[in-house]
Amino acid sequence: MSATFFSPYSNVILPYAFMDLDDTLFQTKRKMSAWQLATNDKTLICAAVNKQDEPLSFMSARQNAFVNWLFASTELIVVTARDKDEIRRVKLPFASWQVLTHGARIVTPAGTPLESWQEQMHSALLPLQDKLNAMTDMIKMQFADLRFTPHNDSFCGNDLMAYLAIKHPQKDHEALATLAKKLPSLIPDFADTFYIHVNANNLAILPQAVHKKNAVNFLLNNHLDSDRPSFGFGDSLADLPFLQGLDWYGMPARGQLHDHLTQSI
Repeated sequence: MSATFFSPYSNVILPYAFMDLDDTLFQTKRKMSAWQLATNDKTLICAAVNKQDEPLSFMSARQNAFVNWLFASTELIVVTARDKDEIRRVKLPFASWQVLTHGARIVTPAGTPLESWQEQMHSALLPLQDKLNAMTDMIKMQFADLRFTPHNDSFCGNDLMAYLAIKHPQKDHEALATLAKKLPSLIPDFADTFYIHVNANNLAILPQAVHKKNAVNFLLNNHLDSDRPSFGFGDSLADLPFLQGLDWYGMPARGQLHDHLTQSI
């Protein structure tokens, strides 16, 4: 049987790089301190700002080199929990598709919402609004010391809640982890409609339809070139489902996903 052997060619096909952002490509100085990384290094590059337009998240020299390589050698596609307002505070030159709000919003390379995905999300989220609002009120009454942020967006002309984010004011991660375990028993039929993502001081309650995996699969199946290879990186357990739909995937050498893998070995 004859075989074809590798031969380099100059017509390089750029792969799709599906990249989570926070704690994968950049992070806050607080997180860097927790990871015992230098925070006073003059080589740090600001990657994102806060609401006051002040530097908030940074890339190390190695992350900066990695991100520059991604922009030069791949088609970088953002896959993030950040919503349409939060993504504007990231100071990186994204030019391709963007998966935002945990997958509830897909933005085209032209910067406009993908209409077909908007319609799909509208159909999934509209019937859940009363349940989402009632659940939010109930949790607020029982856990008034926490910080609650409903993430809303416009879907086919309707302002709808896509998911609820919860933080602990004193960054008590264990308190949020305990709440995550309690929620399914507090809300009837919770698992039939919702799921929970908790990572450090971030807890999100999301409808089953809102998932990075769903949005990435929709792009792969309907809008991207199936002949082009794909890979991705993410730091959290919530990233793993979308990563597993790619040709290759990985993670930073720190963070929730890395810790989970390390503990299981």
